[in-house]
Amino acid sequence: MKVVFFGTPYFAVPSLEILLAHKHFEVAAVITQPDKRRRRGNQLIPSGIKKVAVAHGIPVWQPRSVKKDANTLAQLEKLAADVFVVVAYGQILSPEILAMPRLGCVNVHASLLPQYRGAAPIQWSLYDGVSETGLTTMLMDEGMDTGPMLLKAKTPVELLENADLLARNLSNMGGELLVETLLKLERDRIKPIPQDEERASYARLIQKSDYALDWSRRAIALHNQIRGFYPHCTAQFRGEPLKIIASAPVGDDYWADLPPSFSVLEHNWPVLYSGGGEIGEVVCIAKHIGPIVQTGDGLLLLQQVQLAGKRAQSGWDFANGAHLQVGEILHNG
Repeated sequence: MKVVFFGTPYFAVPSLEILLAHKHFEVAAVITQPDKRRRRGNQLIPSGIKKVAVAHGIPVWQPRSVKKDANTLAQLEKLAADVFVVVAYGQILSPEILAMPRLGCVNVHASLLPQYRGAAPIQWSLYDGVSETGLTTMLMDEGMDTGPMLLKAKTPVELLENADLLARNLSNMGGELLVETLLKLERDRIKPIPQDEERASYARLIQKSDYALDWSRRAIALHNQIRGFYPHCTAQFRGEPLKIIASAPVGDDYWADLPPSFSVLEHNWPVLYSGGGEIGEVVCIAKHIGPIVQTGDGLLLLQQVQLAGKRAQSGWDFANGAHLQVGEILHNG
């Protein structure tokens, strides 16, 4: 099966690698976003997909606008590919491109469609606190993730799993699901299923304002925000920004869902926490663990933080280095 692969970030890499390793597929070309400049050194940095393609000697095209680039369109037409595979490419495909391959354009999307259509399904699903998520392969149409669904794969979401960890898990699952989808599609063993528009939701692009923490929210809501928008969420500490990179809601409602490493904290809880506290107040500092903050409803452990201009550090190291005191207040981001 002749494939043209559209993709950009490392999330797409396992899908490309599994196609390259599979004897049934010929990856004829890879299309990815143009190289981006990084602030430090202003060097052009290739995408994760480009690095893999170059290592395997696959032609790489990087049009700024794939639907407007006449040369790329002509090359795509000339290839006469059986299928176009799209995994986190980052550009909208035109009707002209969608109509080119014999079997259509197959997309690997990081949610259980029709929920979380759009650019940031992993982040918003964690923000909403889902206990299960997954992947959907679909035939692309002109809408935003609105095409008929092909196959799905599900995975549970752990309480401390952040967007980076979940993306890695889903990216590896995506390669296997993609191969199964393509083989069944070629053999006419899949019946595309239209999406239920009444169940659809949209995962919009994340904005800078989404990173600001509001301590009046529930502890679990703040935790979901921190892990969903990892590692960017911010509070204020002594008048300076403080990134909260990792957290955990603690207390009787959560011990059963936390890993065994929290058993010491649970055991010492009656001694550590006596109750009460203002919103944003550091109500206790667990030795070798970190500070615990009162929220609008429940308590939040700060597992990893980063002061402005400093490296990320554990909550315990932060408490020691800053000489943090019980009773200090963290303010909203």
